[in-house]
Amino acid sequence: MTALALPQRPPRRWSTVFAVVAGLIILASAAGLQIQWSDLPEIPASVANYLQLMFSSPNWEKLPRALTEMWRSISMAWLGAILCVVVSVPLGMLAARGVGPAWLRALLRAIFAVIRAVPEVIIAIILLTVTGLTPFTGALALGIAGIGTQGKWVYETIESAQEGASEAVRAAGGSTAEVTCWALWPAVAPALMSFALYRFEINIRTSAVLGLVGAGGIGSMLSNYTNYRQWDTVGMLLIVVIVATMIVDAISGAIRRRIMEGARSRELARVV
Repeated sequence: MTALALPQRPPRRWSTVFAVVAGLIILASAAGLQIQWSDLPEIPASVANYLQLMFSSPNWEKLPRALTEMWRSISMAWLGAILCVVVSVPLGMLAARGVGPAWLRALLRAIFAVIRAVPEVIIAIILLTVTGLTPFTGALALGIAGIGTQGKWVYETIESAQEGASEAVRAAGGSTAEVTCWALWPAVAPALMSFALYRFEINIRTSAVLGLVGAGGIGSMLSNYTNYRQWDTVGMLLIVVIVATMIVDAISGAIRRRIMEGARSRELARVV
């Protein structure tokens, strides 16, 4: 019997080069940060100390105000999510292949990429010069910052949708607008609604960060009491943020699951 020739092992030259380059980049980054490695062993004890200061005996006297500010943060997140969805859904649909012209798709995708490159905090700082220190600034910053990501989700979802319904509408003489209305939108609406709720969940977390720059909400209280080193009040505020975020995530997650399960049920019904 003739022995079968074993395949040659693929060269490892490029993987080795990649590993060396990645290691050099990591070392250069660590050297540029001027990290005091001798301080690392003290970090766990410091963290434990501050956790004890915050959570051993939280100050509940400010709870009513904390709940009011938390509701303000949730309101900012909700308004920002609505603004984001209202703007990003039509623009994202125009950025999808087969819907908008090539020049418009390229322009919209470039705009989405630029928006995604700018953090929410930077957008809020820019808006502060126009709208002032108000919760509206936070809502507007969340809405604008979410357009980049939400628009990308929209056109990627449309491009990944099944082509059967779109081809049927086109075969019947439908225009691009009719294909979008009667074929693409029914197919992607459940996923887009799920993404919109997920955007709201993201905004809940981000709204607390925006409060640190003066946009209002629970983040402003956290910033103030942290600056004054009132750790027992900071601990209470963190508990409120964590509990409220978990409740909103649970409710939003249940709604998203219901939307997607309903969409799958309708698809199975069509198949049967």
